[in-house]
Amino acid sequence: MAGPVPELDARATACADRIRDADRVLLASHIDADGLTSAAVASSALARADVPHDVVFKKQLDETEIASIAARDERVVLFTDFGSGQLDVIAEHEANGDFVPIIADHHQPADADTEFHLNPLLEGLNGATELSGAGAAYVLARALEPDGVDNRDLAALAVVGAVGDMQEQSGELVGANAGIVEEGVAVGALDTAKDLAVYGKQTRPLPKLLEYASDLNIPGISNDARGAQSFLKGLDVECYRDGDWRTWVDLSFEERQTITSALIKHAIGRGVPSHRIDDLVSMAYTFPNESTGTELHDASEFSTLLNATARYERADVGLAVCLGDRTGALDRARELLRNHRRNLSEGVNFVENEGVTYEEHLQWFDADDRIRETIVGIVAGMALGADGVARDRPILAFANEDDEHVKVSSRGTHALVRQGLDLSAVMQEASRAVGGDGGGHDVAAGATIPRGERDAFVAEADRIVGEQLG
Repeated sequence: MAGPVPELDARATACADRIRDADRVLLASHIDADGLTSAAVASSALARADVPHDVVFKKQLDETEIASIAARDERVVLFTDFGSGQLDVIAEHEANGDFVPIIADHHQPADADTEFHLNPLLEGLNGATELSGAGAAYVLARALEPDGVDNRDLAALAVVGAVGDMQEQSGELVGANAGIVEEGVAVGALDTAKDLAVYGKQTRPLPKLLEYASDLNIPGISNDARGAQSFLKGLDVECYRDGDWRTWVDLSFEERQTITSALIKHAIGRGVPSHRIDDLVSMAYTFPNESTGTELHDASEFSTLLNATARYERADVGLAVCLGDRTGALDRARELLRNHRRNLSEGVNFVENEGVTYEEHLQWFDADDRIRETIVGIVAGMALGADGVARDRPILAFANEDDEHVKVSSRGTHALVRQGLDLSAVMQEASRAVGGDGGGHDVAAGATIPRGERDAFVAEADRIVGEQLG
C-alpha cells in the first residue's frame, strides 16, 4: 500500500521493518513544537505496534548528547526531527557498534549516510516547506501500522508540527504536507477552511485578536488597542456581548465575513499593498475532536502551547498533552504558556528598545542573558518587521547557552529564500569557521559557537549571505 508520500515509501518501509525487528527502541527527539509532535507521532506508532520504547528529548544534538545516547546501551535509536545534520557523528557510533540509528528528519543532511534514513531532502522534496519532522515521523508511522491499525488519526499532530515549523508560509500546507492533510480530513481528525489569517482565533477577545495581528500590519488597527476597538465598534456586528468581548470562534460565518470584508476595505484605504491584502486570508487547520475555544482546537495555538513546554525543560508535559492528557498536563501547559507569552513579549520589547546592528547584508542583536536561548529564535522571527528591524535582510540573534557557548538563531523570509538565501548553509559554514557547528532550514537555522567568537561569526555570516543574495 502506498503511503502518504510515495517518494519516501521505500525508506519508510526499510525503517519500519528494522523497528519491528528490535526488542526495544530509544526514541530521541528535539524540543520545539515540531520535535514534540514528532515524538508523539512516533511514540504512538511504536505503542500501537507493540514495540517497547523510552523517549528522551534534547535541545540540541551535538557530540556530547549523541555520546550520552550511546552510553545508554540501547541497541536501536530512533531520531526524530534531528539526526540528519549530525549524521557524520552518528555514523561513527554506528560503525563502533554503539547503536543502530534510524532517522526520521527533514533538516539538511551532513556528508554521511546510514541505511535507515527517512528525509524528504534525499528524494528531492523541500524539508522547509513540504514536510516537517512530524511529517517524516507520520510517514514512518503509516509504514509501521500492524494489521488492523490505522494511524491516519496521527495526521492531526503532524499538521501541528508543520504549522509550528512555519511551513504554511504560502497560506496553506503544500507538497507532501498536503497529502497528510488529506488523510487527516478523510478520517475526521482534521478540518480545513479559509479564514482570517491571524493568531488567537480560539482564545483571544476580538480587539486583542486584531491588535496583536502585527504580521498583517494594518495601519490604525495592528499594535493599536484603541484603533482595534474603534474599528470593531463601527461594524454591524455584535462584538461585545454579556459584558465581555466575544472571540472569533463565537461569531457566525456571516459575522466573520463582515469583519473580514471590512478589514480588507480598511487595509486598502490605508494603502496596504495588494500582496499583503492577499495575506489577510489563509487556510486554517482545526481539530474537531478538541473543544472549540481552546488552544488545542487550532493548529497554530496548539503549536504555541507545545513551544511553551519543552523550551522550559518540561518536554514531558508537552508530550503528555500530545498523547491525550487533558487534565493535569494540560493545566500545567497552560501555566507555562502564560509565562511563555510574557517572555516573548519582553523579548520583542528588548529588541525594539535596544535595536539591531546592521551589517552590509544582515542584521543582528545580542540578548546575552536577557532572553532564554531556547526562545531567542522565536523572538527573532517575531521581531522581523518590528520598529527598527528590517524585513529585507535576515536577522541573527545571540543568547548565552552556558559558560563556554553562545546560541545563535537566524530567521529570514520566504521572499529572501526565493532570492537565494539558505540560512542552513550560512549557520553551518560560519559556525564551523569559528569552531562551532550549526544547520537547519533555508528560512530558519541555528548554531552554537564558542564565547568570544561572535564578531568573527557575524563577519563570516555576512560574507556568505552577500554571496547568496548576489
